[in-house]
Amino acid sequence: MLTALCLLLKADFPWLVNFPKEWTLPLAAYVDAVTVAVVQPAFRALSAFLDAPMRGARLALAWLPWPAVMLCVAALAMKSSGGRLAIFALLALAYILFAGYWPQSMNTLALVLLAVPISTVLGFVLGVLGYARPRLRPVLLGALDLMQTVPAFAYLIPLLLLFGFGPVVGLIASAIYATPPMVRNTMLGLDRVPAAISEAGLMSGCTRRQQFWQVEVPTALPQLLVGFNQTTMAALSMVIVAAIIGGFEDIGWEVLSSMRKAEFGQSILSGLVIALLAILIDRLTIGFAREPEAGPTRAMQWMTSRRLVLSLAIALAGAIVIHLAAPGATLLPETGLRMEMGAVNQWLLGIVRDYAWFFDGVRNAVLYCLLLPMRVGISGSATPAIWGFALPPAAIVAYFALALALAALSMRSFGWRAALAVLAAGLMLYTGFLGLPWPVFILATALLAGQVAGLRLGLFALAGFALILVNGLWPQLVQSLYLCTLAVLLCLLVGGALGIWAAHSDRVSRILKPVCDALQTMPQFVFLIPALMFFKVGEFTALIAIMLYAIVPPIRYVEHGLRHVRADVVEAVEQMGATPMQTLLQAKLPLALPVVMLGLNQTIMAALSMLAIAALVGTRDLGQAVYVALGKADAGMGLIAGLSIAFLAILADRLIQAAVARSALA
Repeated sequence: MLTALCLLLKADFPWLVNFPKEWTLPLAAYVDAVTVAVVQPAFRALSAFLDAPMRGARLALAWLPWPAVMLCVAALAMKSSGGRLAIFALLALAYILFAGYWPQSMNTLALVLLAVPISTVLGFVLGVLGYARPRLRPVLLGALDLMQTVPAFAYLIPLLLLFGFGPVVGLIASAIYATPPMVRNTMLGLDRVPAAISEAGLMSGCTRRQQFWQVEVPTALPQLLVGFNQTTMAALSMVIVAAIIGGFEDIGWEVLSSMRKAEFGQSILSGLVIALLAILIDRLTIGFAREPEAGPTRAMQWMTSRRLVLSLAIALAGAIVIHLAAPGATLLPETGLRMEMGAVNQWLLGIVRDYAWFFDGVRNAVLYCLLLPMRVGISGSATPAIWGFALPPAAIVAYFALALALAALSMRSFGWRAALAVLAAGLMLYTGFLGLPWPVFILATALLAGQVAGLRLGLFALAGFALILVNGLWPQLVQSLYLCTLAVLLCLLVGGALGIWAAHSDRVSRILKPVCDALQTMPQFVFLIPALMFFKVGEFTALIAIMLYAIVPPIRYVEHGLRHVRADVVEAVEQMGATPMQTLLQAKLPLALPVVMLGLNQTIMAALSMLAIAALVGTRDLGQAVYVALGKADAGMGLIAGLSIAFLAILADRLIQAAVARSALA
């Protein structure tokens, strides 16, 4: 009734769709005023204190000649995972050297080498606190959820206001952003220490401190090293994002500047540098996180450790000799590949220009057939200016009759909740996200949250949407919702199909595994390069970038869920005469649904986290609000917009978790 009333009256009362600016509250201005007046002086002093060690790390890496760095990294790779990784490390570093990005890469590593120890120590302390004080764990987990769902850009805005411009902001933002993985893995590792091992330590006469450091921490060490791996990757991705605020010449700034100049050749070269660094660091750290093998390999491990120390000593001695023999020599190639990319830039621009008809056709097809209908609905798209025709009244009646018929069929098969979902989807498709009255959307979402997960989540949804509304961010919220909804649906369609294919073909699984590994280790910036090169700025480019970043979870979770369905159930269904398609749709997928839902959860999280990065290619959503606030150093608006994205992520996470728990009980 409320929905029909709002739709009938929205022409006479425009505020039902567009929330009036006069009703908004100046919360952002209050946050800015308090930040500048109260806390800025103390943080500027801390910034000056942290600047010295960061300059020292940069000078140390710049002082080391590249042969010494290569020898050190190869020795670490040999110790971590063996000869294959050492060869890959040498090839990756050789590419960075001859591409001409060696100094920039060393500057990036300097930030990572300083941010990771801070994050590791802070995360370990907080994780131990959550393990030792169970009452504090819900508060700590809530804070971690918030930290991991707030966009990376949103971290930079208050830090920029507090610490000023410069690389220190990137260091602090990286340290904060990379802390949650270490906290979670510390708690998980300590929780998984077998009770028998703890009891053996107590029976041996250990004090509580001895038991913790000599029994529990060594037992949990593999999980702690996994946390170290994830912390390192998070710090690297944040260092790249921090290039937005400038600071100094690092690889993130090279990517950003080449993208702004439309130098696609340099963009690809520098993006590949980031990807190689990310993959190399990931493989190095995850190699140390693996369980050590027992038995006769201990002698081999001792010998490998001795070789590592010897290699590091040789590298340091060689660096000293080189600097004494040739003071000031860098040994770097005089010209790198990036200096020779002018012809490649022209060639790429020529391809884009010659095949513009194809790229523009794809972009326009998706824009007019998917993006616009999601944004303004069928009612707004079916006009002579957009689709070239208008819907007659009979077609509108037929559309709603079909929606009611599908809702009735869903109610008969799956219950009234499914019928309401079908009706809501039909209404959303007709009106579009922009045309749906905000009272209807807020109340419907709050009721859905209350029905699925209880009263608390319903009130949380109501309060979150109300806060976004009164801060004047409702249009940006709607843009974010329709863009992320379409990206998630397409990721589920494409990624789910690939996951099903990989679950039934070992060859496809082997092909997709390194592709997914590469996509998961690449920082978010890199996904913008191909999308921007071929499709220019716009929402379609943002959609492509979001999909590239969010498509891995549905592939992996669908494959994992289908491969781990009980074999006896599948055999029973096949013996009853089911076809392969019936077995898939009626047995495998329903049994794998909890795992697939977890993949949906991760897909939504990835899509929302990519919003702020996609703002660089021209969107009008909450990510763009964060990016604009960053440019204006508007901490209040940036914080509110970032919290709005975090609210969407937490709400979606809790809804999916509750739905999975309910389906498991059923």
